[in-house]
Amino acid sequence: MITASPAPLDQTTDARLAMVRPLFGAGISLGAANPLGALPDPFPQERACLSPSAVEKRHREFAAGRAAAHRAMQDLGRAPCPIVIAKSRAPIWPAGLTGSITHTRSCALAAVASTLTRRAIGIDVEEDTPLKDDLRPAICSAREQDWLTSQDNPGQMAKLIFSAKEAAYKCQYTVSEQFFGFDGMELEIEPEDVSETVRRGRFVAAFTADRPPFRTGARINGAYVIGEGIIFTAASLEA
Repeated sequence: MITASPAPLDQTTDARLAMVRPLFGAGISLGAANPLGALPDPFPQERACLSPSAVEKRHREFAAGRAAAHRAMQDLGRAPCPIVIAKSRAPIWPAGLTGSITHTRSCALAAVASTLTRRAIGIDVEEDTPLKDDLRPAICSAREQDWLTSQDNPGQMAKLIFSAKEAAYKCQYTVSEQFFGFDGMELEIEPEDVSETVRRGRFVAAFTADRPPFRTGARINGAYVIGEGIIFTAASLEA
């Protein structure tokens, strides 16, 4: 059901939001919503971004992403406003803000910051399921695949690489406005905290070719957390 006003976060969504918050420093606000729950109706300008043939799942995930973004804007002290889509399919943020939106079938998250403190943000969320073996060569470099062979959960770590590259790509696109594939960056994963329920760590995404203003070897730093049924990654560039 999509409603006219936001519903309280359900227990799972609230737990996921609390889990990802430590990945961000001061100045970045977060919002969350559940595509499977009650959702506020998007602004008319936002609804107009969807294709008339879009299925219900797409409508719900889109509405959840916008609801998460509006909540993040409110948390930052800004009134919610329409967040429409550029030709590149990236969200268009109001003047003075930068951010990122991501969603799965059961989770939508958004991160928003002032352009005075952050140049760009990129986030990605995936269901915590293994990446299919036949997809690894398309996602992972030879060095990344070698690293996976040393892991006790290579399918999950391959999905982490996929997600981290998505987050880093979103972050750089805000600056470069350049498209490229998964071979455009190579990752180093640095686990930091592993418990029975949550795994946390950091990653570095290095450019494998010039993407002005980024040069070959330039790095974007990020962080990740795995738990509550999701893999979440985030990257940002300071202003």
